Amino acid sequence: MMGPAGRGRSARCLPEVSVSRLSRRTVVPVLLVLTVVAGLGLFWFQPWKAFTDTTVDEALSGVSAPASKGEPAVKDTAGMNGGEPSTKDRGPVDLAEGRFVTHEHDTSGTVRTIRLADGSQVLRIEDLKSSQGPDLRVYLSTRDPAAVEAGLGDGDIALGRLKGNLGNQNYTVPAGTDLSRFRSAVIWCERFAVSFGAAGLAPVKG
Repeated sequence: MMGPAGRGRSARCLPEVSVSRLSRRTVVPVLLVLTVVAGLGLFWFQPWKAFTDTTVDEALSGVSAPASKGEPAVKDTAGMNGGEPSTKDRGPVDLAEGRFVTHEHDTSGTVRTIRLADGSQVLRIEDLKSSQGPDLRVYLSTRDPAAVEAGLGDGDIALGRLKGNLGNQNYTVPAGTDLSRFRSAVIWCERFAVSFGAAGLAPVKG
């Protein structure tokens, strides 16, 4: 038979074994859950982008010199002779312009909407300085920059993913778009539905 001392030692050991098993059963699932949550958080917020930059420096396609505002960049000799200027002889024409204001993140730079010689239209962003972020897009909005902070509004047009948070870049406007309907260009975070910055589009006077 086990004496009183032996029984005491056994009794003291039993809780330790139970606690050890309980700890393993509890800690492992908790660690797995925390790992999954941390992975999802990194994917969703992408915090490293706050410390990185992507610079883009695109020329305006097919243009060797800056377009003069509201005027053809290339003189039309047919027009000088009394005929109608042909589309192919016209250079790019600035339609509207504006400057970014900051919303969710510090954003600066200018935008221009331009009709190219072939009749296509582009939105050009110049000297952009903003923050990187998850799932940033470029939009045209029918709202002015102040109203865009509450949302893009009806009738917006997506022009594509933001190519970089710094520099100069071009975005093709879908054919047939009436640019006069739009009041701002927006850098929009699709994932969190917030505007990083927006620029009002004021018509360029010819």
